[in-house]
This record gives sequence, C-alpha cells and structure tokens, in this order.
Amino acid sequence: MKTLKTHNYYVYILTNKIKTVLYTGVTNDLEKRLYWHRNPETIDKSFTFRYKCFYLVYFEHFKDIDVAINREKQIKGWIRSKKESLINEFNPTWKFLNDEIK
Repeated sequence: MKTLKTHNYYVYILTNKIKTVLYTGVTNDLEKRLYWHRNPETIDKSFTFRYKCFYLVYFEHFKDIDVAINREKQIKGWIRSKKESLINEFNPTWKFLNDEIK
C-alpha cells in the first residue's frame, strides 16, 4: 500500500502538430491522460481537443501531489518564451513523446 501523497504524478506540456499552442496539465496517469486528451468525453468543451493539443513535448515526475500542482501552476503562469526554454532544455527537437509513455 502506498503512503498518503507518495504516488506518481506528472506535470506535462502538450502542443499541436505545428507547435503553435501549449497546454500544461497535471495527472497521476500520464498514458491514460494522453488518451483522454485525444478522445474527450465532451468534445465541445475540451481546450486540447479544440486546439488539437495531443502531442507530448515535456513532462516532469513527482511523488507528492501538492508539489506537482504547485509546479503546474508555476509553469502555467509563465510567458510562452519561458515555457519554450523549459521544453528546449528537456526536449531540444520538440520530438513528440507520446509513444515513449507506457
């Protein structure tokens, strides 16, 4: 049994095919979350579906949900150029990482 707040959490950034839109999120199951971004239950209300943000270009792993949520909020507050710098350090070619998440 896992101890309270010591699970696996991920902060991630998605983009669209032409890399013009960035979306930041947090989840405890990155593979499943990527699936639901591409196949939302309510298509008309989904930002990622509307802007075709299905492509994973960045992620961080955390053991504590509070730390992960704070990091997500921090990244969401950044201007685009700062987010791009973060992605460039982690994934300089902006390769789509979806198939590497299993």
